[in-house]
Amino acid sequence: MQCSSGDPGNSCLLERERERERMEEAMREPLVGQSQNSGEELNPALIRRMYAAHFLSRWGARMWEFSVALYMINIWPESLLFTALYGVVESASITIFGPTIGSLINKLTYLQVLRAWLLTRSLSFVIAGGSVTALLFYSSLKNTNFNIFMVLIVVTNLCGALGVLSTLAGTILIEREWVVVISEGQNAELLTKMNSIIRRIDLTCKLLAPVFSGFIISFISLSTSALIFAIFNIISVLVEYFLLASVYNGIPSLKEAEQRRITRGAINEEIAEERLAFIPCFDSWIVYLKQDMVLPGISLAFLYFTVLSFGTLMTATLDWRGVPAYVISIARGISAIVGIGATVMYPFVHSRISTLRTGLWSIWMQWTLLLVCVGSIFVKGNMTSAWMLMGGVAASRLGLWIFDLSVMQLMQDQVSESDRCEVGGVQNSLQSMFDLLTYIMGIIISDPKDFGQLIILSFFLVSTSAVMYTFHVYRVRKHLFHFDKLFSFFHLMKLRENSQVKARGELF
Repeated sequence: MQCSSGDPGNSCLLERERERERMEEAMREPLVGQSQNSGEELNPALIRRMYAAHFLSRWGARMWEFSVALYMINIWPESLLFTALYGVVESASITIFGPTIGSLINKLTYLQVLRAWLLTRSLSFVIAGGSVTALLFYSSLKNTNFNIFMVLIVVTNLCGALGVLSTLAGTILIEREWVVVISEGQNAELLTKMNSIIRRIDLTCKLLAPVFSGFIISFISLSTSALIFAIFNIISVLVEYFLLASVYNGIPSLKEAEQRRITRGAINEEIAEERLAFIPCFDSWIVYLKQDMVLPGISLAFLYFTVLSFGTLMTATLDWRGVPAYVISIARGISAIVGIGATVMYPFVHSRISTLRTGLWSIWMQWTLLLVCVGSIFVKGNMTSAWMLMGGVAASRLGLWIFDLSVMQLMQDQVSESDRCEVGGVQNSLQSMFDLLTYIMGIIISDPKDFGQLIILSFFLVSTSAVMYTFHVYRVRKHLFHFDKLFSFFHLMKLRENSQVKARGELF
């Protein structure tokens, strides 16, 4: 449809949107019918290849996530400043460019996304690993040649952030897009199972990769760990591309979904020209805010404004308190084991109560367990306080990851295919924005002695998140507890007791 120059802007835009809806409906119906009639079974070997590629990707990301805090605290001891600055750069990049990543995934083919994601991530992490190796090997640079020292710091920050940003593209593609497309037309519980396995892989890497890095750092050197990280990224990129490309070529539903995306993308691009294109990612944020799941999404994002995780700030603080690197890595590993347990529990709990209620119980479980971390502030002795802090954080992962899976599945179920990647990009951007605020607070409160103030602030944000999600549940269900069932149970018990009394009376 062509709009004349005399047509009002809003009227023309409305007509275009209606045309897009008609074309999407016409395009969707035959494809859905074809998928339902084909009855093709998934090849388990291809699914395992996707899991293997995801494992390699998350292993590298978790190695960097754990090690970068130790690199920065050793490059500039006695301050969390460099650690927090890196966190600011990384989080700001995802906050600003996250929605753009989601939009680009919608516009590119799956293979184009794979190539751009893997090549950019590998090169960025290799350069970042090399820069860190140079900084650690030539530790006197900050005194002998401060300009070169700062150049290496900037390169490390920018390349590390670019590596994490490109990893986001892969996360959206696999977790938000491929998993949903592959599960369509299959067993109803397949999506829940695949979500749990994907998250379990991530948490397994969170368990093993830091232990691996921690032992290298403790018993060999920091510079060796940075060098091994760079070499790993050179090798893994080829293996990951081979595995994911074979998954794409072997599962027809992925090509069908890609064709729908290409057709839909052409329509959306024509409409977007008449919108506020001068505002970056404007359309993506509008799409996100129109979703019914916006409140749970914001609630999940609030949990990223926290130091109560084994992230860079808490890791650097524990290192400052004298906790050895291998102990931190083991504690982080225990935290991941608890998280893996959450991925095992989630399908079981989900099959018995709704996704919405699973999220409600899990967020308040996390809140309860984090009370131990608040208590650690008032305990005398660095090591005792550190053990309480690590224990509370590790235990709370049970509620956190069940809640994370609940919100993710709510989004997968209720967000349309046309909006899935954009909503995923904005959600990650929102989470990184709150993560960014955490690092900004780390810069403001940079003395490790004042870490307790950050704990109090983090606990307040978790409390706010829990209240927000509870409000959403009440708004959807109009109640929080099944009082009618509870009253019916007591009424049934009363009737049973009366019948037993009556039976004993007749007996005598």
